[in-house]
Formats: sequence, C-alpha cells, structure tokens
Amino acid sequence: MADQVQELESAILQQAKRLAAEYQERAKRSKDNILREAHDRLHLREEREVLLAKAKSERIYRRKVQASELKFQKELDHLRWDLVQGILEQLDDRMTEIRKDQEAYLELLSQLLAAAAQTLDAPRLVAELNADDLKVLSPIWANFVKGAAPDREISLNPTPIETHGGILVRSEDNSVRVNNTFEGRSERLASQLHQVILQRLLPDRRTHESVSKTI
Repeated sequence: MADQVQELESAILQQAKRLAAEYQERAKRSKDNILREAHDRLHLREEREVLLAKAKSERIYRRKVQASELKFQKELDHLRWDLVQGILEQLDDRMTEIRKDQEAYLELLSQLLAAAAQTLDAPRLVAELNADDLKVLSPIWANFVKGAAPDREISLNPTPIETHGGILVRSEDNSVRVNNTFEGRSERLASQLHQVILQRLLPDRRTHESVSKTI
C-alpha cells in the first residue's frame, strides 16, 4: 500500500509537470508579445520624437511594460496556487478512499511505521495517531510493532493527535521526528509540486534580463 501511495504521488507530480508545460507555452507566447510590442512602440517613438521627448516617453513606457510584467507575474502565481491546490485535493480524496479499507489501511500504517523506524536512529521511539486509529491499534500495539519494526522499541502515545490519518513517529525526547501523517505527506508533496510548477511556468532569469535590456 505504501508503494501505491508513492505511485500515486509520483503520478500526481507527472500530471503537474504536464500541466505546467502547457501553461509554460502560454506564458512564453505572452512574454514574446510583450517583447515585440515593446520593440515596435519604442522604434516608433525613436523616429518621431526629439531626444528630450524621447527620453521622457521611454521612461513612461518602461513603467507601463514593468506594470504589465508585474500583472503577468501575479497571474502566474495565482495559476500555480490553483494547480497545486487542485492536485492536493485529488490526493486527499484518494487518501480518504484508502482509509475506508481497514485491512489495507492498517497495512499502510505498518509500512509507514517501518519506514519511519528505519529513518530515525534514536534508541526509543514514540508513535502518535489520531483518535480513531488509536482505538484500533492500542489493544494490538505490541504485535503491530513486531510486524512493522521487530528490532525497535516503539511506544504508543495515548494522547491522540489531530490528523486525518497516517502516523507520526518521533524520538522519546521529541528532538527528531518523521511526519508520515496524511497532512505531512501532502505538505512534502506540495513543496515538490511548487518547485515543478515554478520551473515550468515562471520565466527564467536570463529571459527576464533579456527583456529588461531590450526595453
């Protein structure tokens, strides 16, 4: 089941790349139009204005182009946010479906616990769950740990945490932790999605500098 979750997250990242590539092409066309219009208008002003009037008009036009670029950048930021939120909503829906199959969900929790135990070097660990999962696992916790991480000492915190599902594993002194709750995994995925969409959607530094010099 953990592999299924990883495959789901991988598929979502691929979807984000495809969507970002489509919007990147739109962004490029818009950028080219801004550049072309800037060149054409500046050329006309150079032909019909004296030096002083030209200098003044260039300053005004430069401000207009900069304002257009800021508006364009703002629209891209909104688009990036909408893309990430839409994809994360799909992930939330999928996680909700996984929880409905208790046997499969417990297997997922076991694999998430095992992965966290492998990551953390602390001699004694503490696991934290939401209230529903705590009720299910408290009576069978010793056997559950033996199945997931037989060579580790992992206690179960009797106080539930606020999460839709998954498991949080920390050291006894709470100095290190692995957040394998649904929210923790979604947050990490969101960070990757933002990076993917930023790379695909936003103009790179060289393009921005080229436009600035042309203007």
